[in-house]
Amino acid sequence: MSEQDKKLEAVSSNKKDAKKSKDKKKPSIFDRIKRWFKDLKGELKKVTWPTLKDVVKNVGVVILCVLIIGVFIWVFDWLARAVIDALLKLFS
Repeated sequence: MSEQDKKLEAVSSNKKDAKKSKDKKKPSIFDRIKRWFKDLKGELKKVTWPTLKDVVKNVGVVILCVLIIGVFIWVFDWLARAVIDALLKLFS
């Protein structure tokens, strides 16, 4: 079989497959929602949930990071206000 014959055969088989898929009926919205919840339940069973100790440790890290960033912002704001006040006094 030549390359061209193989290509023609592949195209015709793709058309047949497309025709068969059009003949199949699309599942209803309720069937799709039901399938989605079933898949969701299966995926949630695979999840490795953190322990309470891990959660508390991670919450502590987040709170510490928020406090550190807050202090940096406060210092920057204080410095910026001091610089602006100094410039305003200089040119007033």
